[in-house]
Amino acid sequence: MQTMKILAPLLITAMLQIPACLTVTVSSSKPKVEVHEHTDAVLSCEFKTEKDPNPRIEWKKRGKGVTFVYFDGKFSDHYAGRAKMEGATLTLHSVTQKDSGEYRCEVTASQDHVNLGETSVSLNVLVPPHVPSCEVPGSVFSGSILELVCKDKLSVPPATYRWFKDNKALTATGETLFSVDSDKGTLKFKSVSKADSGMYRCESSNSVGAPKSCVAQRLKIIEYQLSLKTLIAGGAGLLALILLCCLSACLCRRRGCCKKEKKAQSCKPYSPTPPPPPSRNLKNYKHTQSFMI
Repeated sequence: MQTMKILAPLLITAMLQIPACLTVTVSSSKPKVEVHEHTDAVLSCEFKTEKDPNPRIEWKKRGKGVTFVYFDGKFSDHYAGRAKMEGATLTLHSVTQKDSGEYRCEVTASQDHVNLGETSVSLNVLVPPHVPSCEVPGSVFSGSILELVCKDKLSVPPATYRWFKDNKALTATGETLFSVDSDKGTLKFKSVSKADSGMYRCESSNSVGAPKSCVAQRLKIIEYQLSLKTLIAGGAGLLALILLCCLSACLCRRRGCCKKEKKAQSCKPYSPTPPPPPSRNLKNYKHTQSFMI
């Protein structure tokens, strides 16, 4: 015990003589920021250094790679003229969906023992609904399976959808032969009938702005009986045409107009073989017959 009493003051004195660990601290009062499109976004960054009065401040954006926003006391080309710095806090003017992402504030204090500190801020730019694209076929056969598709790819948060027929909202129940997926924007029919003909449109909406609707498009349901009659009539017409062609060919052959004219064979004129010329050697010439005059 006596030894401990002696060593205690010495330990306290030694601890007081050890230098404190000097470090820079960086934080954000609002690490998640959500703003509407075309408004200003404030990305807060607060820091504290132990010694360095003028630390170096940098802002970067993370994506597929790392993009500099603020470096060496100035903004990069994409942010020049539409951003400002107050201390270490970054303000972006008139943001769009392209500005959404994760940003990182880095503070480097070269005089501190641990000279680098950083914090991250997530920016989400909210976009109101846009006019959706609606896929409605012009006509389908009665009894067919049918799916209508509605899509708004630009709204943030993602839009939800409603389908209308003749300006009346469609609500699926256990008795209806169709189903509506408000998240995917689909309207599915198990089996369409003549009663499903009409004007169809889709409406997209989210929490940011007013709903938007596509232009209504007409859907026509063709009855199966009508299509069957059309097929029968078309087949009968085609058969009659084939029979008429066959009859015309038979009549043509009977009349001889379809026979090919035989080409006259070429006859060469007769030319007798000329007699051999008389021999010039008179000594060898002999009379075979005597002629009387």
